[in-house]
Amino acid sequence: MPQPTDFPLPSDLPRPTDDGAADHLVGMSMPAVSLRSSSGRLVSLAELPALRTVIYCYPMTGVPGKPLPENWDAIPGARGCTPQACNFRDHNQEFVELETEVIGLSTQTTEYQREMADRLQLPFEVLSDAAFQFCGAMRLPTFVVDGTRLLKRLTIVVRGRARRARHLSSVSVQRKRRSGIAMAQGKSGQELMSRCAMFKNAFRS
Repeated sequence: MPQPTDFPLPSDLPRPTDDGAADHLVGMSMPAVSLRSSSGRLVSLAELPALRTVIYCYPMTGVPGKPLPENWDAIPGARGCTPQACNFRDHNQEFVELETEVIGLSTQTTEYQREMADRLQLPFEVLSDAAFQFCGAMRLPTFVVDGTRLLKRLTIVVRGRARRARHLSSVSVQRKRRSGIAMAQGKSGQELMSRCAMFKNAFRS
């Protein structure tokens, strides 16, 4: 059975804010980068086959029995990677019904991600960008903790083969019949599932 999604988080976690560090993604194309997935295959991010693909980028999932980096909870948006993965897992069928594929992405190794994916019984693949190929090509925001560079939490929605970027505000919505990438920082699986439903027609060319 899948593990529960009830991973209580401290009530005093600092809330992340949209600092504009990903605004440059608007208008960009997906790069010709292939990354190894938790299933062992290479995934070409420039040739995603689904009508829509949700790529949720996250800093780092914890490992049972191993402590998190010092002061991890004090970093806005750092805590909560495992609940996020479980949330996407639990709503995966709803994404499928929206013709949307879910992919996780972080800078941990494939072996590290495979342990997590197996333990949480994720029905989707997780990509390893340990060499920062995708991160560098897209200039994704990162941070450093304990000498380790990690991705900031960020979600990208890619539409079809056009792969042009546009930003979807978490407050206001602009319905445009344009294909491309949508970004939403710090969104859960349920929030993104609702967003994909809202924009199902807007993503059609």
